[in-house]
Amino acid sequence: MSSPRWRWPSATATSAVLVLVGSSAALFVTNPTREDYRVFAGETLAKLATKEICERQTLPMVLQLWISDCPRLIADQEQALALLADQFTRRWNLGLASVYTTTVGGQNLLPALRLPRYSVTSLGLAGQFLVLNAHSDAGKLE
Repeated sequence: MSSPRWRWPSATATSAVLVLVGSSAALFVTNPTREDYRVFAGETLAKLATKEICERQTLPMVLQLWISDCPRLIADQEQALALLADQFTRRWNLGLASVYTTTVGGQNLLPALRLPRYSVTSLGLAGQFLVLNAHSDAGKLE
């Protein structure tokens, strides 16, 4: 009775394993950091706030007259929005990728004005971010 002979894996199997290991290592190394997300969140929240507040004209008429360049005013707050977003962000680090969920806003600014609430869920993968879900409520102006 002959014993089974050990054989080297085929070149295809070896190549597939090397590609899988290499791809996994590349994704692990390029998994975005929380700092990367902070910058991304600041940019995203500034765009959402500009759309919600400036383009939809949700500001009271008195504030519209006082604020001559609403988009610029919000853009100037991008770094502050990034720091705010960081305080309200949860990160699930999956090793090869990360899922970030940020929910900010909803506070009463004045008795008759409640800020809009923004919620953004993003996937960080290969040094990039993909917004999976983004929504806001309209706030409240009485």
